[in-house]
Amino acid sequence: MNFKGHVASIHITRRKVDSLESVDRVRAIPGSGLEGDRYCAGQGSFSDPTKPDREVTLIEMEAIEALPREYQVEIAPGEARRNIVTRGVPLNHLVGHEFQVGDVKLEGIRLCEPCGHLAKLTDPKVEKGLVHRGGLRARILTEGFIHVGDQICPA
Repeated sequence: MNFKGHVASIHITRRKVDSLESVDRVRAIPGSGLEGDRYCAGQGSFSDPTKPDREVTLIEMEAIEALPREYQVEIAPGEARRNIVTRGVPLNHLVGHEFQVGDVKLEGIRLCEPCGHLAKLTDPKVEKGLVHRGGLRARILTEGFIHVGDQICPA
């Protein structure tokens, strides 16, 4: 697998009921998640400390940009409720693979399909529009900081 993309934006929220806020950098903590995010604190809607696929979620900016063209609905990157928005990264192909985000190594666990919760918070068309391109759930393998603009590439 050969690609080279980057982090377009980073989003976290302390509580599951709050909107995600955009940040320039975030500390990734193996076994926990992104510092300051609801899942790191065990407060996410789907928190389960026994599942490493809750540590960090990623979504392609290209998928967000396709929504208005294909489903006549527009959402801001943070409204997708994923932590890291990427550009130029084939996230679906990273299931079962390790990859680098800046200095942090992640492992793709499974696709992050859209759900009714996301549709309720945005628009029902978002759920259909993000099927099979709703992002990636990943495990954090090494501690470090992830910054907007960081390169993303195979490990």
